Amino acid sequence: MSIFGRIKSAIFGSAVAKESATESSPTPAAAAPPVQEAAASAPATASAAGTAAPMAQVDVEAVLTNLAARKGQQLDWRKSIVDLMKLLDLDSSLAARKELANELNYTGDTSDSASMNVWLHKQVMSKLAASGGKVPDDLRT
Repeated sequence: MSIFGRIKSAIFGSAVAKESATESSPTPAAAAPPVQEAAASAPATASAAGTAAPMAQVDVEAVLTNLAARKGQQLDWRKSIVDLMKLLDLDSSLAARKELANELNYTGDTSDSASMNVWLHKQVMSKLAASGGKVPDDLRT
């Protein structure tokens, strides 16, 4: 599986698993507001449609915020591709980021890791949005 595929799977799969758990067992409203907000944004038909429909409604920001809260580690996933990959328990090494850059057709200099990292973060967020994720504009620009 591609690196972006692993990123997408980690985020979308996490949201689907949380939504399934929320539907199967009642939880107090205060227990996990970001997840419930994500689940609440999905249409009522999503449950009846199976696993494909919830993926189209994944609130990426809510999922990542919830994961960050559970990690207990300060990760700037909103701006850093390295921290985003760490949050998702993926290899964030320079080699992995260069592979991701190649996968996403980066045309810049991969030796300039700072510029590449900024570009990668924007591209990943844009591609998550294009894949059906709900991603705020400020995370894509």
